[in-house]
Amino acid sequence: MSENPPAIEMRGVDVGAMRDQTLTIVENVTWSVAPGEFWVLAGPQRSGKSDLLMLAAGLMGPVKGRYEFFGNRMPLFDEAQLGERLRLGFVFENGGLFRHLTIAENLALPLRYHGRMTDGATEEAVGKLLELTGLTPLAGQAPAHVGRSWLKRAGLARALALQPGVLLLDNPLGGLDARHARWWLGFLDELRRGHEWAGGKPMTLVVTADDLRPWRGGARRFALLKEKKFIPLGAWSEVENARDPAVEELLAAPLELAS
Repeated sequence: MSENPPAIEMRGVDVGAMRDQTLTIVENVTWSVAPGEFWVLAGPQRSGKSDLLMLAAGLMGPVKGRYEFFGNRMPLFDEAQLGERLRLGFVFENGGLFRHLTIAENLALPLRYHGRMTDGATEEAVGKLLELTGLTPLAGQAPAHVGRSWLKRAGLARALALQPGVLLLDNPLGGLDARHARWWLGFLDELRRGHEWAGGKPMTLVVTADDLRPWRGGARRFALLKEKKFIPLGAWSEVENARDPAVEELLAAPLELAS
């Protein structure tokens, strides 16, 4: 293992569909994500974005090829490698919260299960996460009584609870109104640069998107998924200069933010 391995390193990876691992949905992915980079994986619906992200999270293994996370072969299921696995956080598109728990209890769950913290320390950490994401007024609410935009924030807060070095987010802007979308764009950029809450340490980010326009500019790198292929595009200037019809469609697509 090299001293400074990539956060994510895939070589010749075939990605199976989440619902049917015998069905290959993305083929021959060769992709390297350096620590501190911010990647946007774009593509139309059913192009395999979520499937690739689930594989990157170690929630399923590759059909073919090799995937390493900071030099460790993925997926990591060995208990001795738990510390490495917890360096990675995942945010589901719908938040992925437990419905029988309140928002605060959902955030406390990973801290109680993996953090080995006292009740007082857990309560303090949850309070900071609630404040960080603007969820303090909703702390005692059940997910069923919370709007979608806030559920997505709660899913983010829970993924941040153990302060991962790498954060994967499935369609974080999906279904958001303009106000919430702006908050997410600003907050994720702060995490990439090194948020004060995380002690100023930059975070590695990978998001999926079916509309490229909200992500224009910034220190981000882009890749396109289409027709089972993974196509790295590079920086925003390269996206704008791409002559691929699929890229042009993602740049011209109506912005589907809820009113």
